Amino acid sequence: MSEQYLLEMKGISKSFPGVKALQDVSLQLRAGEVHALLGENGAGKSTLIKVLGGIYHAEEGEIYIDGKKTEIDGVVAARHAGISIVHQELVLVPYMTVAENIFLGREPGNKMNINRRQMSEEAQKLLDTYEMNIDADTLVERLTIAQQQMVEIVKAISLNAKILVMDEPTSSISDKEVGFLFETMRSLVKKGVGIIYISHKMSELEEICDRVTVMRDGQTVGTRVVKETSTDELIALMVGRELTNYYTRDYLEPGEVILKCEHISDGKMAKDASFELRKGEIIGFAGLVGAGRSETMKAIFGLAPHMTGDVYVEGKKVSIKSPVDALKYGIALVPESRKEEGLYKVQSVKFNTTIEVLGQFISKLNVNSKKEEEITQKYIDMMATKTPSQEQVIGNLSGGNQQKVMIGRWLATDPKILILDEPTRGVDVGAKAEIYSIMNELVKNGMSIIMISSELPEIINMSDRIYVMNDGRITGCLDHTSVTQESIMQLAAK
Repeated sequence: MSEQYLLEMKGISKSFPGVKALQDVSLQLRAGEVHALLGENGAGKSTLIKVLGGIYHAEEGEIYIDGKKTEIDGVVAARHAGISIVHQELVLVPYMTVAENIFLGREPGNKMNINRRQMSEEAQKLLDTYEMNIDADTLVERLTIAQQQMVEIVKAISLNAKILVMDEPTSSISDKEVGFLFETMRSLVKKGVGIIYISHKMSELEEICDRVTVMRDGQTVGTRVVKETSTDELIALMVGRELTNYYTRDYLEPGEVILKCEHISDGKMAKDASFELRKGEIIGFAGLVGAGRSETMKAIFGLAPHMTGDVYVEGKKVSIKSPVDALKYGIALVPESRKEEGLYKVQSVKFNTTIEVLGQFISKLNVNSKKEEEITQKYIDMMATKTPSQEQVIGNLSGGNQQKVMIGRWLATDPKILILDEPTRGVDVGAKAEIYSIMNELVKNGMSIIMISSELPEIINMSDRIYVMNDGRITGCLDHTSVTQESIMQLAAK
C-alpha cells in the first residue's frame, strides 16, 4: 500500500440467494476525511456498510484498519475496531433518557447498582463538548428527529469511534439543523475521525465531503475528488448514462379549480390554511420542518379528528371525516413516512399495490387472481418498479422501488387529486427522475397533484405554483415563472 489509509476495504464480495450484492468492491478512507458513498438504491451501499459493521460477513475480500488486516466477524468486533454506524432508521430506545441510550449496555457501576449520576454527568459532558443543546436526562421520545440523530452521533463518539458511517443523516432534518450537523462533523474530522457519508442529496457533497466513491450494480465504478468533479459526471457514473432530463415538466394551461380549501385547521400544527388547486396542475408546498404542511394534507384526507375549515371538490362543498370519504371524492395521499404510515413490509409487492382496491377483484368470497395480477403489473410497468416478481416481499426492495409501489397503490384508486408528501425522500437520482417524469405525464392527462417537499430545487422545477407555510399558516404563493430559493425562504421565515 503506497498510502496508509485509516480504512481500506479490498475486493469485497457478498452474495444472497440469486443476487450478487457486492462484487470486488474497494473503498479507501483517510483519517480526517469525509468520504461520500454514492449510488442508486440497490447499488450495494448498505450491504457494504453492513459488511464493515459486522452485520454481514463477506465471502471474499480483506479489511485493513491503520494498515493492519482486521477480521470483522460481528458487531462487537466492529465496535472494538473503532467502527460506529449511525443508521438512517434510528435505533434509540424512546422511553429511556438520552444518557441511558448513550451508555446502553456499558453503564458505569455494576449490574446490581448502576451509577446513574456518573452516567448523566458523562453524557452531559459529551453533549456540551459538541455544543448540543440537549439535556442528558430528557427522554428520547421528547426529542426532535434531528436531536435524536445528534444523540446517535454522540453515542458513536462515546465509543471512541475513529471510523464513523452516517447513512442519510439529513433526510429528516431542517436546513438549520443540517448546518449544525455539518459543524459537528467538521469538529470530528479535525480530531482525526474518518467519516463515510451516504446521501442522495448531491448539493451536500460540495459543502461537507472531500472525496466521493460511486457504486453501481454492486461494484465500485470510480472515486473522485469532490472539487475536481461535477454533479453531471457523478450522476453519469451512478446511472451509467447522462440524465439529460432530470426534471421533466411541460407547463400547460391548467383547467378549472378542482380543490378549494378554506381555513383548514387540525387543532394542532395546521392553524389556518387556504389554497386552491386547478385541474392538470402541480402545486408545491414549501416551508421549514414543523410548518404544518403534512398536517394540513392529513386533515384534508380525513386523518385529523378535530379538523375545521371547508373543503370544496369540483365546486361542491364536501364533508371528509375519514380516508374512505377522501377516496370517494377522488383524493389520494402518499404519506411522508412510507415505512411507518404506508408499507406492509412483510407482505408482497402485489399485496401492497392492491390493498386499497380490493373491491376491484374480490366479490363476496371469490377472488379474481388474474385481475389482481393485472392491476399489480399495470403499476409495476407504469412506475418502472424493479422487482423479481409480484410475490417479492416489499421490505426486500430498495427504497426507491418501495416508493414506486406506494405511489402505484394510490394511483390504482384512480384519483383526481394526488397528494405526494416528500415523494423522493431517500430515493436515488435515477428513481427521482423517473418519478418526476411520471408526475408530468399524470398532470398532462388531467390529474392534479399537491407535492410537499423539503428539497427546494424539486419544488421549484416541478410546481406550477408554490404555497409557502410557516407556523400552520400560508404566508404566500409564488408562480414558477419568478420563484427563487431566496423568495421561498423569506416566506418560510415570515
